[in-house]
Amino acid sequence: MHVAAVAIFDGPAPSYSEFLETVSCRLHLVPRYRQRIVPVPLDQGRPVWVDDPQFRLPFHVRHTGLPRPGSDEQLKQLAGRVFSQGLDRSRPLWELWLVEGLSGGRFALLSKTHHALVDGVAGVDLASVIFDTSPDPDPVAPPSAPWVPRPMPSAVQLLADALIERATIPGEVGRSVRAACRGPRLVLERFAGALVGVGALAWAGLDPAPRSPFNVPIGPHRRFTWVDAELDTFKQVKDRYDVTVNDVVLAVVADALGRYMRAHGHSTSGLTLKALVPVSVRESHDRGVPGNRLTAMWAPLPVGEMPASARLAVIGSAMAAVKESGQAVGARVLTGLSGFAPPTLLAQAARLQARQRVFNVVVTNVPGPQFPLYIRGRQLRAVYPLVPLAKNTALGVAIMSYDGTVFFGLNADFDALGDVERLADELRASIADLVAASEGDTGAAQALSSRRRRSASRPEDPSRAEHREPRLSSA
Repeated sequence: MHVAAVAIFDGPAPSYSEFLETVSCRLHLVPRYRQRIVPVPLDQGRPVWVDDPQFRLPFHVRHTGLPRPGSDEQLKQLAGRVFSQGLDRSRPLWELWLVEGLSGGRFALLSKTHHALVDGVAGVDLASVIFDTSPDPDPVAPPSAPWVPRPMPSAVQLLADALIERATIPGEVGRSVRAACRGPRLVLERFAGALVGVGALAWAGLDPAPRSPFNVPIGPHRRFTWVDAELDTFKQVKDRYDVTVNDVVLAVVADALGRYMRAHGHSTSGLTLKALVPVSVRESHDRGVPGNRLTAMWAPLPVGEMPASARLAVIGSAMAAVKESGQAVGARVLTGLSGFAPPTLLAQAARLQARQRVFNVVVTNVPGPQFPLYIRGRQLRAVYPLVPLAKNTALGVAIMSYDGTVFFGLNADFDALGDVERLADELRASIADLVAASEGDTGAAQALSSRRRRSASRPEDPSRAEHREPRLSSA
């Protein structure tokens, strides 16, 4: 359950000691990176974050090199091995690997952080602590005093705190009831809308996903590869068809999956796969705060043979309907309720979801900074993200935009998708075909754009007005 990335830089790698110094002098800006999780005795509460008294930076910041010639293929193999290894839960849940010897006078960083520590949107903010926005940044002042870990809580203290937290939950419920009495009509209206949203989200999740070669038992080993394309390419298609960039991303992923399936003898006629699309419920005041602020929505991926414009029309209309259905509202409500659910129920729910065949693939899209980043004067040229795999899900597609480029990271089970590079080739072909179709398919673009405008001009249902905020962004 770790998220990860391969970052590639221009220029020779800094020395290991220089890189350690860079991380060390900024680590106080992200205190969670010196903390580890400790379970509560007898499972009477959620695990808690505590300072790690045995924290050693060199354990988390590691150093390696590629053999000659230092090709991208060798880097992909190294990334697959590193990302296959679980994080040590008795220590802070992150690693950085400094990789030397990449061809073309380049070097790489492999980052790995447990999903409990950081989600995709927060990860962009935390990366800005390590990276510079200028090749010649002002020096970062080290902390005035050395870091001293706070004492580890005893088992008795952990248990007592958990029981106190459990006892105070009814007080929180009582305050909610008193607030409801002050404005019953408004509360009931909002509750009704939220209930509809939760129902829409649950109904969408209960619909089983179709069978596919991407939903098979998986092992502990991974293959990792990548694809990149110009962000302006996706924006041009978005503007031409009056859809969103995320719709365009889903369309090229759907087309690539269909091509891959047909190449392996699978029928895709009339087939629509189901994607789990993580959605951020992180608000502006949450940016930079560590932790997970994600929930999920479901997106259709029509993988049958069809014109590129038709596929984009299906996805664009479906995603607009998903938003109208109230799934976004339901996701927000369920995220809030999860803070009050017993941890054992949350764990069982997570295990149940992992065992159910309710989606075929995860597609996560993180907007990154659109300006260059640096480490010790070396410019970051590419960053390929990774999303972890769920049980019986052999493929995860993570996308991140950075400095005018869209980077796709394909995380695959080592045995189930032994030819994941074939899927990467199909993704490149899908992007090229969609661009070519958008440039020559003026009639379809105008028709789709007209339908979107008509939909947007319909009178708004007053019952939905209360639920426009907070705005949910695709993660």
